[in-house]
Amino acid sequence: MARSATIAIVGRPNVGKSTLFNRLVGKRLALVDDQPGVTRDRREGDGELLGLTFRIVDTAGFEDQDAATLPGRMRVQTEKAVREADAALFLIDARAGVTPLDEEIARWLRSEDTPIILCANKAEGKQGEAGLMEAYALGFDNPLALSAEHGEGLVELFDALRPIVEPFMDADETEAESDEDEALGPLKLAIVGRPNAGKSTLINRMIGEDRLITGPEAGITRDSIRVDWQWERDGEVHPIQLFDTAGMRKRAKVQDKLEKLSVADALHAVDFAEVVVLLLDATKGLEAQDLRIADRVLEEGRALIVALNKWDVAEEPSALFNGVRAALEDGLSQIKGVPLLSISGATGKGIDTLVRVAFEQRDIWTRRVPTARLNRWFEAAVSANPPPAPGGKRIKLRYMTQARTRPPTFIVFGTRTDALPDSYRRYLVNGLRKEVGFQGVPIRLNFRNSRNPYDG
Repeated sequence: MARSATIAIVGRPNVGKSTLFNRLVGKRLALVDDQPGVTRDRREGDGELLGLTFRIVDTAGFEDQDAATLPGRMRVQTEKAVREADAALFLIDARAGVTPLDEEIARWLRSEDTPIILCANKAEGKQGEAGLMEAYALGFDNPLALSAEHGEGLVELFDALRPIVEPFMDADETEAESDEDEALGPLKLAIVGRPNAGKSTLINRMIGEDRLITGPEAGITRDSIRVDWQWERDGEVHPIQLFDTAGMRKRAKVQDKLEKLSVADALHAVDFAEVVVLLLDATKGLEAQDLRIADRVLEEGRALIVALNKWDVAEEPSALFNGVRAALEDGLSQIKGVPLLSISGATGKGIDTLVRVAFEQRDIWTRRVPTARLNRWFEAAVSANPPPAPGGKRIKLRYMTQARTRPPTFIVFGTRTDALPDSYRRYLVNGLRKEVGFQGVPIRLNFRNSRNPYDG
């Protein structure tokens, strides 16, 4: 399938890059705070602007620091993001005007081959007029006046992005519909869990080498890292991108700002992953925090696998396994069939099974159901259990279509669907799992009302 255009957002700290990123992806994926330097790693999302669709990348604030320091390593990631992008949005703070660091960033960007769109953010009202005028001296095309927080200037941004993004959209539309599920690329597999669950040990066992994260800074929890790995099975090589993440403690216990950032990085890895392994410590069993993490993974629409690690030292393993299974069915009642496996990162037990199941879950997660088959099931389901008629007014469900995969997302068209009770929505979702085969992955079910031409 043709790839989307990639747009990177760059600039010095605290100019509103993450705010613009959140505006373009339509939700608060990136952390936003008045403190400069909140974003530490590249964060990616699916952007949309007035019908244009693209991949948007939020980067850390560009700082002039030694490459060995944390800000220096962040700058290296930003430079890489710009070089890999099809265009970059260079943000300055219109209220603060052009700073020496803005001028340094501009000199660097002019030396790159990536097309640059200069944006003067925070330009709402008259406070940003002077900074907007100063931006002309940076040596790019006419700067765009934006307010990421208030959504101003997006039409002008659309006009600037259109010639860059549309060729990628046109190429994508020429692909056959079935190509969406082909050429999936490496399996993106994230390992998450509470601290000391054995995530790094498991990664090291998988790749066959020690991969410890170290740095000169004291008290900084490591970022999520990606490790490329080749898994061999039956003479075939399957590429995998493994994501090691920081441990996630209860929110009430996370007070340190840096730990909050590391948890945000872990959640970023979940956003980027296709399949997420929730690693449990078999010596401690299932705790409430594990269910919170699992719920977050499912909310993000990722396929989930639960793995009991340290199985080689677990006491009464049979009773433990059955107890965890029962607790999962109760605590994750919104999704049925989540795989539960027993493994040992120390000995390597169960790793092949874990990876095989991960590929199987991705196949389910990316599955597309033919519309004809989907509606045969839908008509039978509605006929067997018609929707209720609240207030004596009938709810009519007409047909159903699959809007997308990853996760499976469906749209049901009908009348008065906003009055449909949650219990009936669950009935349809559970039916999809059972009859169409979406066990263990989240399903999105949206409803749209047919327009009445005589309304009003």
